[in-house]
Formats: sequence, C-alpha cells, structure tokens
Amino acid sequence: MKKTKNIIWIIALILVIVLVAGIGYGYYKKATIEIKNPVATMEVENFGTIKMELYPELAPQTVANFVTLANRGFYDGLTFHRIVKDFMIQGGDKEGTGQGSATLKDLKDDGDDTEYTIKGEFIANGVKNNKLKFEEGVVGMARGDYTSYSSSLTEESYNSGSSQFFIMTKNNTSLNGYYTAFGKVIEGLDVVHKIEEVEVKAADDSEESENSEVSTPVNPVKITSIKVETYGVNYGLPETLEPFDAMAWMYQQYGIDPSSLSQ
Repeated sequence: MKKTKNIIWIIALILVIVLVAGIGYGYYKKATIEIKNPVATMEVENFGTIKMELYPELAPQTVANFVTLANRGFYDGLTFHRIVKDFMIQGGDKEGTGQGSATLKDLKDDGDDTEYTIKGEFIANGVKNNKLKFEEGVVGMARGDYTSYSSSLTEESYNSGSSQFFIMTKNNTSLNGYYTAFGKVIEGLDVVHKIEEVEVKAADDSEESENSEVSTPVNPVKITSIKVETYGVNYGLPETLEPFDAMAWMYQQYGIDPSSLSQ
C-alpha cells in the first residue's frame, strides 16, 4: 500500500512539474514572440507600388481607422487630390476635393451615412508618446484647422481627422507634434516622388491668384487599391467622434437660425 502511495505521489509530482513547465513556456513564448507591425500595400495606377509600415503603438486609433477603411475597400479608386512639391502628397477623400470624409457606413456593416472623426494622436493633443517626426516618407493623418474662425477652436481642429492621409516628400519640422504621424514608407519612395512631380493646377480651375494653392493634379492620380497585412492581429474599430459643424458654429456666432434661410 505504501509503495502504491509513493507511486501516486511521484506521478502527481511529475504532472505538476509538466504543468508548471507548460505554463512557464507559454508565458515565455508570449513575452518573446515578435508581433509584426501592420504593412499597407498601395497600388497607384501608372505609377507603381508603395508599402507603408504602420505604428499602432504610437497611434492606435489612427492605425485602427486606416486598417479598417483600407481592408473594407474604402480607398480603392480614390485619388491623390492634393500634391505639393517638396512637401507632401495627400489622398483619401471620396469627393476628391479635400472636403470629403468617411462615414460610419464605410467603417462598419451596421453603420449609417453619418460622418465621423477620430482623436488626433500627437503631442499637442495630449498624446505624449507619439514622437515620430515628419520626415521624408512618413505617413500622417490630415485634419482641419478651424482656428482661422476662432482661436478657441483648437480642440475641434485637432480632432477632425477622418480618412484623408498624406505622405511626406521632404522633412517638415513645423508639423511635428501637431499632426498624427502613424506610419512610414518602407518600399516605393521613388513612386512617391514620381507622383510628386505631376503637373498641378489651382483647385477651382480659375485664373491663379497670389493666394491660391496650385496643388490639384491636372490628370488624376488614382489609388487602385490599399490592403493592409495585419499578421493576424485584430486592431478593432477606432473610437469615433462627432465632427465639428463649422457652418452651424458660424450661424450661432451671428445669431442666425439656419432654418430661416430655407424659407
């Protein structure tokens, strides 16, 4: 009987050792496994392929937003609508005018036509760990600037990004800490510079004035597709915000009832 008990204790001890070893190996594997950053592959018609590594540890909301829109086909067929030599190329607007943004329907199956924005993830907006500088090849999230209406609209400006993004063609320190940098070109920087060289015109096709920006491509630069390899990681959906309504704000400042304008 005593011998049998000893055998049982030995077997139990072996099982405990195996269990502890298995748990320990699991923690070790989890701690040491390399999680790759997502990589976006963009095909640009007549220009080539651009690959961009995204940085979720710096801008999780922005990366989740971009990954979701890209893999749902939002960017397919859109254009680089704004190109400024020695600065950046900008795309991601479904209107192609610089005024458009994504809707909740673009973001998820049960969404509607309501437009949305996301939090700006940069130092000036309280996100202290995103110190990625706007150097050549860095990918940033475009946003509005409502401070021309009032200096009080800083927060509304900072949190106005939606779907539009830009790729730097040259270093620009003035953007550091004031726009969300969330990725960098790892292949195809030569393609970015080819796009940068296209002929541009004033946006409204009218005679150029001293203050008009000449940045609209004469011939559309079409994004055939953007697809993101996430290496099995689910980045989820971004936390969405309600967009700032600049027109309604202006009406309020001047005491105008918008409904009276349609009468």
